[in-house]
Amino acid sequence: MPKKNPFKSKSLQAAFDRYIGNDPEQQQAFEEALADYDVARRIYDLRTKAELSQRELARRIGTTASVICQLEDADYQGHSLLMLRRIAAALDKRVEIRFVPLRRKAQPA
Repeated sequence: MPKKNPFKSKSLQAAFDRYIGNDPEQQQAFEEALADYDVARRIYDLRTKAELSQRELARRIGTTASVICQLEDADYQGHSLLMLRRIAAALDKRVEIRFVPLRRKAQPA
């Protein structure tokens, strides 16, 4: 039985194959970019669900709106566990850390 395509479309799988393929360095960079995006998106989603502006969330955790803007930027790589915990506490949440398998290119059948 062939492995399921880990991407949502054949086009995404084709782009992965073309630009990343079996290059371990490119795969590592891809995984890091996905992780940065995931953290940024989760912060944004939690903040907007709580109906808070960046300025209001910043005030609650004792920082500036520009810091919140940075944290919600998918290209930002400086997320700290301490800051994530401060954000979580301000939103009545807690941080959980999981270690999961890396995404890998689907192997042809």
